[in-house]
Amino acid sequence: MLASLDSDTIFKKAFTDKTVFTHFVKDILGIEIAVDKIETEKKFDPRIGNIDFSYDIFAESVDHRVIIEIQKVDYDYNFDRFLHYHIMAIAQLQRSAKDYKLEKTVYTIVFLTAPYKIDQITGLPIKDEVMITSLDPRNLRDKVVKIYGHQLIFLNPHYRTEDTPPNYRDWLDLVYESIHNPENFRVNLSNEGIKKAVEVIDYDKLSPEAVHQMKIDVQRKAMLKIVENEKVLEIAKNLKENGVDIEIIVKSTGLSKEQIEKL
Repeated sequence: MLASLDSDTIFKKAFTDKTVFTHFVKDILGIEIAVDKIETEKKFDPRIGNIDFSYDIFAESVDHRVIIEIQKVDYDYNFDRFLHYHIMAIAQLQRSAKDYKLEKTVYTIVFLTAPYKIDQITGLPIKDEVMITSLDPRNLRDKVVKIYGHQLIFLNPHYRTEDTPPNYRDWLDLVYESIHNPENFRVNLSNEGIKKAVEVIDYDKLSPEAVHQMKIDVQRKAMLKIVENEKVLEIAKNLKENGVDIEIIVKSTGLSKEQIEKL
């Protein structure tokens, strides 16, 4: 049985394993990387601007040429922050640079472990399994001109398809199966990184401390969900009292028409 990678504790346990980490990076980014240490809850001190943030997982290659950040997100209201995190990591490089030349490449990889939508923009669910933002420009012939190299990558396990390339599919399957099918999971064990991850998150092999912390993660998320639902209900109630059309409230909040009519 797999422990759920939706748990912050289990997610960090899996992806701080060097075998898992290096194979994951090779599959997702196509680069070989060697690291001395893999940190969790990485913060910059002093912080940059007014944004106080930490990276779930952070590592720098031993040749100091590549920085990898891995994040996990499970609620809509956290979505926007990852663009800021990615940009701030690039800005952090400038502090140690002697001039404007930045010799390190930053990759931020974000797992969306819950079905996602962008309320502020369309209200529609995100149904792409992989989304990549590159800071490299494109010319008029739509060809990428490789100048900076920095990338922000979103991985969405809930919408993988048979056409999803295997290098992505293996990891999307691992996350999805650990959350939704932990007892009868189907993953590619011929992938050494996946095989190692399965060993690391084997529920029966977890320490009592890890199991306890995982339960705390579940309780924390349940509480956050309650708080978020209360906020949504309050917003919907205010909109209704101000005469906003119910169909607009439905689209804006995700609540059903029946829920709104009862407010």
